[in-house]
Amino acid sequence: MMMPEKWLRAINESAADSLLEAIEEILTLHRLNVSALLRKSLHSTNPIEGMFSTVRGCERNIKRTRNSAISQRWLASVLLHCEKGFKRVEGYREIPQVIVEIERILKEQAILQAIA
Repeated sequence: MMMPEKWLRAINESAADSLLEAIEEILTLHRLNVSALLRKSLHSTNPIEGMFSTVRGCERNIKRTRNSAISQRWLASVLLHCEKGFKRVEGYREIPQVIVEIERILKEQAILQAIA
């Protein structure tokens, strides 16, 4: 039986490389029991790119700053202003369950490290 990566590489090198890059994240989402809806949102960079685009549009209005502390304050203000227009991540209601699962896995890893 041919492995999916080899099969895909025979068809498209770039697609096979993308598969290898994403496999760890895909397996992590399955291990955390993330639902399909939330998984779909987490696989996409669209939410963060949308935020960057919105912030870029607002920060054009900032003309000058004296130092980095003022720049950081302006950025925080822009983010708070833009937050009103952000869409919710699909499946966001399941995030607390994912956090509980992450904490469970971290506790298991700590126990295993203490034993070793």
